[in-house]
Order: sequence, then structure tokens, then C-alpha cells
Amino acid sequence: MKCSEFLQELTNYLDGVMDDRTKTELEDHLAWCHNCYVVCDTTKKTIEIYRDNELYELPEGHRGRLHDAIMTKCRSSKSSKKSTT
Repeated sequence: MKCSEFLQELTNYLDGVMDDRTKTELEDHLAWCHNCYVVCDTTKKTIEIYRDNELYELPEGHRGRLHDAIMTKCRSSKSSKKSTT
């Protein structure tokens, strides 16, 4: 299985709606492909957090640093878009 095939099947895998052969191929792919493993694991955790519908408090100081990092990234992204036009 190629990474592009894995991505096409990810939703079915996470929903548990795929045939055994495809599931085996996908899990074999996950065993050796670190990038697809990270995508799958992150997606699965995101879904679990969303389904739990719990609020997570950030430790003291993290909220401000996270906000600053997001704003810096947004400003950087806007700057690079202006320079390419």
C-alpha cells in the first residue's frame, strides 16, 4: 500500500468499515511508515478529544505562548503571500 492509498482509506479505517484484507494492508503500512502512523495517530486522538467534549486547561503561561506562536505564524504566512504576488 502506498501513502496516497493509505490516506484514501484512513476514514474507513478509523470508522471500522473496511474489509479484512484492506485493513491488514493498511496496518502493515502503518507498521513501517512513520509519517502515515503519525497522521493516523494524531487523527485518532483528535477524534477522541472531540468526542470526549472535555475542555482542557492549559498550564500557566502556555496560553500566552501558544497565542503568540499562532500570531507569529499568521503574520509570517501573510508576509510570504504578499511577497509572492
